[in-house]
Amino acid sequence: MDGKSRNAIRPGQVVDIVLKADQRTGKRTRGVVKDILTKSSTHPHGIKVRLEDGQVGRVKEILET
Repeated sequence: MDGKSRNAIRPGQVVDIVLKADQRTGKRTRGVVKDILTKSSTHPHGIKVRLEDGQVGRVKEILET
């Protein structure tokens, strides 16, 4: 499942995100969602989240519900 819809993402889920520094390469980082930062219900590049380790990026794929 992609991460473009805010209602599909919940704290505690395992997701793949792309960090700001990795946007050019598209390198993904895996982690557990701590906070949802995007306020709108959808975003074309993915919902922005903060992982439990503090990294911030846009969700590209939801791995575990």
